[in-house]
Amino acid sequence: MNPRITVVEDEEALSVLLRYNLEAEGYDVETVLRGDEAEIRLQERVPDLLILDWMLPGISGIELCRRLRARAETERLPIIMLTARGEESERVRGLATGADDYVVKPFSTPELLARVRAMLRRARPEVISSQLKVGEIELDRETHRVKRRGRDIKLGPTEFRLLEYLMSSPGRVYSRAQLLDGVWGHDVYVDERTVDVHVGRLRKAVNLSGMRDTIRTVRGAGYSIEA
Repeated sequence: MNPRITVVEDEEALSVLLRYNLEAEGYDVETVLRGDEAEIRLQERVPDLLILDWMLPGISGIELCRRLRARAETERLPIIMLTARGEESERVRGLATGADDYVVKPFSTPELLARVRAMLRRARPEVISSQLKVGEIELDRETHRVKRRGRDIKLGPTEFRLLEYLMSSPGRVYSRAQLLDGVWGHDVYVDERTVDVHVGRLRKAVNLSGMRDTIRTVRGAGYSIEA
């Protein structure tokens, strides 16, 4: 599962350029042109990193940053602020509002990509690591191999993505809607009952004979994986 990045930039040409370069690096990218629309999107789906322009229609980037820091769901969201304001006082203001990094336009695309990688490595190492481990289960993103207590587990592509998604935040309970969005994508229509079917298949595959059930069902809430 690729790290998810939301780009909020009202200059359409720059937005397209950023999306192209970020997707070329392997990121899952969503672009938004307005601050008020971005606020709604971020309530529905929190990415792994936000690239946010200072000046936006609807709600300014600086105000949106302040609101995101006030919400529990997004208070730790890594934010890189883009702006044409290069004065030290403005950089200080942006960082004081809650931005984690600050890039002044015009900027070098390779430099921005390097900052994105560094911030993800620091803030969310689990989304860029090639290997995940939760309890007895080990998952290798590069080889697509899964093991439990050293024994290979055979998974279909959907079950692999589902396990990867759950293992990226062990202990967190994901609703069926969140799993549909994260594993299947928000542009694909799949019935929520499909999630139950694939969780059942995943549970059967990873819970080898005599091993405890590591996937927890939270009635009325969703699923999580426990260490």
